[in-house]
Amino acid sequence: MRTVTMADVAKKAQVSKSTVSQYLNKRYDYMSEKTKVRIEEAIKELGYQPNIVARSLKQKSTKTIGVIVANILHTFSTEVSRAVEDVCHEKGFHTIICNADDDPVKEKRYIEMLRAKQVDGLIIFPTGNNRELYKQMLDEEYPLVFLDRLVPDIPASSIMLNNEKASELAVEHFVRKGHKRIAIMTTSFIDNISSRYERVEGYKKALIERNVELKEDYIQCVDPDLIASSLEKMLALPSPPDCIIAGNDFVLKEVLRFAKQQSLRIPEDLSVIGIDDVPYASFFTPPITAVAQPTFKMGKMAAEILLDKINKTTRINDQPEYRFEPKLMIRESVN
Repeated sequence: MRTVTMADVAKKAQVSKSTVSQYLNKRYDYMSEKTKVRIEEAIKELGYQPNIVARSLKQKSTKTIGVIVANILHTFSTEVSRAVEDVCHEKGFHTIICNADDDPVKEKRYIEMLRAKQVDGLIIFPTGNNRELYKQMLDEEYPLVFLDRLVPDIPASSIMLNNEKASELAVEHFVRKGHKRIAIMTTSFIDNISSRYERVEGYKKALIERNVELKEDYIQCVDPDLIASSLEKMLALPSPPDCIIAGNDFVLKEVLRFAKQQSLRIPEDLSVIGIDDVPYASFFTPPITAVAQPTFKMGKMAAEILLDKINKTTRINDQPEYRFEPKLMIRESVN
């Protein structure tokens, strides 16, 4: 069968090709309802499919962005990606979401693949280990936004949580409840992930400001498969912690699993606060106190800033850092 063209649609609808083009691009300013209905019916009857590649070449835009998340299993990544997709859908953009698994090699491949597909811009949860590639994109004035993390000396627009404040809220709540033996656990610092580092720094500052002893044995930054063994060692110390801050949702899940396996009662044996308010936190037994991030607001802002860069409604080299404030959700996992 012969490919149905825009000219065929125009002939069927008894309008010009430019009118069909305006309809396809949603430019209805001077178009009557009757004309729109005729074009819509002609498209359906003929089975017309716009040539997206040809339109992209003509408009110099694919109306597509790429999102490279650090780990799609994190609730934060999923919720932020959903918010990005919502904004892009509303603005007529498509999203391609890739999962880098915090692996710089995978991240690099995805950046190269997405740019080869000529996506109009990228939102990246950066691993931090592709600095030259980040610099190259900025030098080329390619639309780029970082989310959740900073990369030192790479001045990309960055959407972040106030991570130090998140830890401070947790410490403050524990201290208010009379706790002094406060631990924190997060995943490894090996890749210099800024959000992890900042949360530990916020924990340290909060303890010092409240005259609570800072014990290095109470700070655990380990690979995911070592969380259980690290918890076991920490709780076997001569003076073990009686409460713990889980630095992200993955750590929280492992802490709760360990507590169940060891028959530890929460909060009687171990009080827990998680950074990231996971969906199950409110109906877990007991409900888990958590520091919530405004994930949907963060994703919405990331998308809006990227689209502004793509549409050149802001200067590409304007690269401020945006920080969102966390909120403590008090429940029953702290006694």
